Amino acid sequence: MIANPRSNYILAGLPPDAYARLLPRLEQVSLALGETVYTADTELRHMYFPIDCIVSLLAVMKDGVSAEISVVGREGIIGIGLFMGGTGAPNHAVVQNAGTALRLKAELVRAEFAKGGSLQLLLLRYTQALMTQMAQTAACNLHHSLEQQLCRWVLLSLDRLPTNELAMTDQLVANMLGTRLEYALDLATRLQFARLIHYDHGSITVLDRVGLESLVCECYDVVKTEYARLQPLRGNAGTPR
Repeated sequence: MIANPRSNYILAGLPPDAYARLLPRLEQVSLALGETVYTADTELRHMYFPIDCIVSLLAVMKDGVSAEISVVGREGIIGIGLFMGGTGAPNHAVVQNAGTALRLKAELVRAEFAKGGSLQLLLLRYTQALMTQMAQTAACNLHHSLEQQLCRWVLLSLDRLPTNELAMTDQLVANMLGTRLEYALDLATRLQFARLIHYDHGSITVLDRVGLESLVCECYDVVKTEYARLQPLRGNAGTPR
């Protein structure tokens, strides 16, 4: 199935001339659940524009323990290092929800960014929003309960998908929370007992979004509001929930 490039908010925000210039250079790829898009300090060869998948950016410690620092979906891109002056990344990028993405070769990204104009503006605005998410995630991890963090993560993930279902592994849920697998499963079970979600071996179906929003901390609204700054430039893309 051929993906609609305009499903990605960055591509949707491009004016017709810039969009037409990039379109034939975009390569469609399928990203599998748990697949590593890149690891820390490796050379970035492509920029990815998620269509219906979600990618987690993870900080990984020397002992292998990891924690999610941001979640990226159709609102953004993977590989900001390509236009921020570097060739690599300080984190891991792992597919949290399988799906499709479009990718652009690194040299083309740098050439397009150097031209200035709409793509450069969109990428810089997105980077500002991504930085806000990373900073808010750090504050949330320090000051809010793991239950609130799980609610924030589920809601942010929903905003980046066309459905109310998240399909991932139990270990990815634990990695996102930076906690033991057993404790992550206990938290998910609590939300299921409250009839807010249905949880089955990493598969999460949201049953009561309003209920989740009543439990989540203010970090969700801070991040959502910052991403909304992209809306005026999104062209024909739909409005996230």
